[in-house]
Amino acid sequence: MDKLIISPSPHVHSGDSVSNKMIGVVIALIPAYIAGLYFFGIGALVISATAVLSCMLFEYLIQRFILKGPITITDGSAALTGLLLAFNLSSNLPVWIVVIGSLVAIGIAKMSFGGLGNNPLNPALVARVFLLISFPVQMTSWPKPIPWNPDYLDAVTAATPLAIMKGQFSAIPDTFNLFIGNVGGSMGEVSALAIIIGLVYMLIRKIITWHIPVSILFTVAVFTGILHYANPDAFIGTPVFHLLTGGLMLGAVFMATDYVTSPMTPRGMLIYGVGIGLITVIIRVFGSYPEGVSFAILIMNAFTPLINKFVKPKRFGEIKTA
Repeated sequence: MDKLIISPSPHVHSGDSVSNKMIGVVIALIPAYIAGLYFFGIGALVISATAVLSCMLFEYLIQRFILKGPITITDGSAALTGLLLAFNLSSNLPVWIVVIGSLVAIGIAKMSFGGLGNNPLNPALVARVFLLISFPVQMTSWPKPIPWNPDYLDAVTAATPLAIMKGQFSAIPDTFNLFIGNVGGSMGEVSALAIIIGLVYMLIRKIITWHIPVSILFTVAVFTGILHYANPDAFIGTPVFHLLTGGLMLGAVFMATDYVTSPMTPRGMLIYGVGIGLITVIIRVFGSYPEGVSFAILIMNAFTPLINKFVKPKRFGEIKTA
């Protein structure tokens, strides 16, 4: 006699998979990666290769010898973590510091919580903040953009636009150079144009929705605009300047939209994005540290469970009682 087995919902499979999503994000990162290679040369290649390979190696070793469970490095999540970590680093960073960052990202921020799907904070950003606190000099020595630069550790350093804003306003690059990425900074954050191309690709492929990136960028534009136009002498950065500088574009498009650490509902995503934008502006404008995107995303990552709890759709068939 055949048994009737009823499984819980959902009963329809989209045909998508974790590896397909990871590949889609990697494809979206290609324009920013090409821009990084162009402006920072071999250093960008060394940093990215080191981060990707070390992240995959650490995940394999932890699963093989410590957790003694299934090996999941083929799903692409470890490689994507390594690539995003590299995008948040300077292209003249010593290799051993990159390896430490990979260990923190995979070993502490990801695998210690149970692996993909269980980490409460974005692993690449946890590693970046850890390295920033541990190695502040190396992590804030930004190479000057020199197209196809063959040098690596001996690259000439230059201040980022946000650091310049804290001091000498007249030296800030023009909008065009900010837009294409001909400025100092992390290898994957400098070109707003390349990141926008990746955003359009992910929206078309429905890898992400518009809610998080748009709400972050809109919030930053609104609040920096209010401050600037209310007192341009005290708040010299225009909304366009803030949108095109630092890790804002990279964070809004690729870091804050991480499936695991961001809210599940559209309304929750908007709250999450507004929170990130507001915290970013507060740190940038009123804090001593010129950049605040990484800290803002990690803070809102911590609030994601609360957002999911209190901002959720009504259950199907639920009857509201007085």
